[in-house]
Order: sequence, then structure tokens, then C-alpha cells
Amino acid sequence: MAEKGNRRKPHRGRRKKKKGNVLYQVILVAAIAVFCISGFMLLKYTREYMAGRSEYNDVRKLAINEGEEGSGFRVNFNELIEVNPETVGWLRFYPEPSTINYPIAQAADNDKYLHTTFSLEANAAGAIFLAAENENTFLDRNSILYGHRMNDRSMFWHLEDYKDKAFCEENPYFYIYTPDGHELAYRVYSTGVVEDTSETYKTEFASDEEWQAFLNMTKEIAEYDTGVEVGIDNTIVTLSTCTSANDHHRYVVRGVLEKDVPLQEG
Repeated sequence: MAEKGNRRKPHRGRRKKKKGNVLYQVILVAAIAVFCISGFMLLKYTREYMAGRSEYNDVRKLAINEGEEGSGFRVNFNELIEVNPETVGWLRFYPEPSTINYPIAQAADNDKYLHTTFSLEANAAGAIFLAAENENTFLDRNSILYGHRMNDRSMFWHLEDYKDKAFCEENPYFYIYTPDGHELAYRVYSTGVVEDTSETYKTEFASDEEWQAFLNMTKEIAEYDTGVEVGIDNTIVTLSTCTSANDHHRYVVRGVLEKDVPLQEG
């Protein structure tokens, strides 16, 4: 019989090694799961980006007639309304950022077109849309257009090009085309970052004095002075998109209506 002193003791090193192996396997499985989920989400977003780009390219081919060097730009609203009865206009920047060239829709609420494209497909790209509280004639004192800042640089991504004053000076106009055959030319007069609860999103004004105070505010908080004057007889359009900073800030470009040109057919 072996003496008690010769009995083998448990090998603590082996137990620690087994525990280490289990922990390693758990971490490895978790890492693989995260990798798979991330890959799936990346594939999903990539497909949505591609689908969104393809759709809007098709819409442009369907509805836009553009002459040489950008002249004679016309929108076939009959075709657009066939695709989406909630069509209220077309937004275009010219000469740059020319990628912002989209139809405008308007729903009864401001949620629908955050997740639905102009052709009424579910897609994170959404659509460029007029605020539900605005009239669809663009005759309100402050009409607001919303759009996503997509990571594939589509939709309203290039609004932030206007952070550069020189860019604004070279590209001071954007245009809205209406179903009743008008080209509305807006001159950019104020740009910058605001909070999502900012007075920027106000659409109703009780008096001329309140309206002028609002316009003064939009110039005072601008990131640079454009030298463009606005007054109580003017109407503006505010273009709004999210920023890369956080969920509570927006980048806005404000334009004052400078010309309203009736377009001839053809």
C-alpha cells in the first residue's frame, strides 16, 4: 500500500489550461458571430445602396429631358405621377453638386419617405421629400426639403460641399421644377449646422416682423456671410440632412427665391 505522502495531487496547470481553452473558444465563437453579422449588414446596405442608385437613375431616364451643356432642362411630370402620385416637384443643383438631381415627394407625415424611395420601395435611401406641414406649391415662406446623407455619397451627401465658401460662390444656385411648369431658382444665402429642434424648421409666422426676425436668425447663425440679402417679401427653401457628428444635428442649406420662370413645353 502506497503511503499517503506519495499520493498524486491534482494538476492545477491542466485545469487552468482547460479553462483557458474554453474561454478562447467562447471568444472565437463570439468573434465569428460578430463577423458574420457585420458581413450580413454590409451586404444588406450595399444591396440597398445599389438598388437605390439604380432606381433613381431609371427615374431620371424616364422623366428628364436635358439639352446640351445643361440647357433646356425639362421634367415630364406625367411620367413621374404615374410612378408616384405624391410627386410635388424636382430638385436640381447646377452646375454642382450635380449628383443632387432628384424627384420630390410629399406624404401626410414626415416618416414615410425616410424609409421609402420615390418609387415606393422599402430602402434606407428614402426619398427627397417636402415637409408634410408645407403647401406643395412652394409658396410658403419657408418650405423644407429633407433627404438622407447616404454613405455612398448619394441623396443629400453633397450638401456639405457648401461648408466651403468658395464652393458656394462658384455654385450659388439650386432649382426646383414644379408640375405646373415653373422653374424656381434659389440662391444660397445661409448654410451651417443646427440642432434637430432648431427654429430653422419653423414654417408658420404670425407677422412680417416675426418672419424678418427668423430670416435675420438664419443669417446670424450661418457659417459664413454670403452677402445675399433676404427680406419679408422673400420666400425660402431649407434643405436639411443629417450629419456625421451625431443624431441630433443637421446640416442645412437655405436658398432664397430669386427667379420664377414659366417654362414652355418642348
